[in-house]
Amino acid sequence: MLGVLLIWYSLSKISIHELIAYFKNANYTYIGIGLVFGLLSHLSRAYRWKFMIEPMGYTLRYPNSIMAVFATYLVNYTIPRAGEITRATILTNYEGVPFEKGFGTIVAERIADMVVMLSIVAVTLFLEFDFIYQFFTERFDPFKIVIGIVGLCVMALLFFLFLKKSQSKIAFKVRSFVTGMIEGVCSIFKMKNKWAFIFHTCFIWGMYILMFYVTTWAIPETSNLPLAAILIGFISASFSVAATNGGIGSYPVAVYAAFSIFAIAKEPSIAFGWIMWSSQTLMIIVLGGLSLIYLPIYNRIK
Repeated sequence: MLGVLLIWYSLSKISIHELIAYFKNANYTYIGIGLVFGLLSHLSRAYRWKFMIEPMGYTLRYPNSIMAVFATYLVNYTIPRAGEITRATILTNYEGVPFEKGFGTIVAERIADMVVMLSIVAVTLFLEFDFIYQFFTERFDPFKIVIGIVGLCVMALLFFLFLKKSQSKIAFKVRSFVTGMIEGVCSIFKMKNKWAFIFHTCFIWGMYILMFYVTTWAIPETSNLPLAAILIGFISASFSVAATNGGIGSYPVAVYAAFSIFAIAKEPSIAFGWIMWSSQTLMIIVLGGLSLIYLPIYNRIK
């Protein structure tokens, strides 16, 4: 429902004829290069998964890992987070890995990705601190901003003390969740191929950023964006994927919101968001669909 509303909102900012014109006049060479970077990130993710399966005594065949990853992305367009369950189920059916163990590796992967994403946010804040600070101080009272930050810190401290001392079921579940996250991250540094895992994790997100950056060259109005716009646009778009299934409707709106900070016109901003989302979605639909079809065929032959 939210995705439908966001689609309507984005299309209210640009006419269908304008959007079609942007698609027709886009430079598809850069869109194609962006797709290559996106494909490399997915292949790297599939290979990274092998490093988490091997310590449990199983050998994950790379073709199965690739097809499971693409099937995950495709299923996530239908039911939120159902792709992760599908991925663990594929691992159980075709590689004999118990479901709970396979699902545990996927959760640990997500934790590693979240750490990298937060690191990108931190680096962006560091590199563009002056711009971000100026942007907020021009629109908000600096004193209120400081009070708000202090208030959030105090609330976080009180919440932490509550979780630490409380014996309620909710506090216990939150403590267990946080402990599990920490253990999941620490387990990465204990695995045999930890440096290879860390390399692939950085490579995956590096490809994501390059995919976003190169695709901006497809439209003249977004071809000379400053680094701050690229980073903030990428972060905003990345978080939008969690808002709706596969970023349906939310992706173009998130890009538009980020680019508007830099006084970029709404039409090219929304058009770029749609081009970026459409190209990646098309790849997922094609490769994810083929993966679901070929998985049983490949494993029957093997």
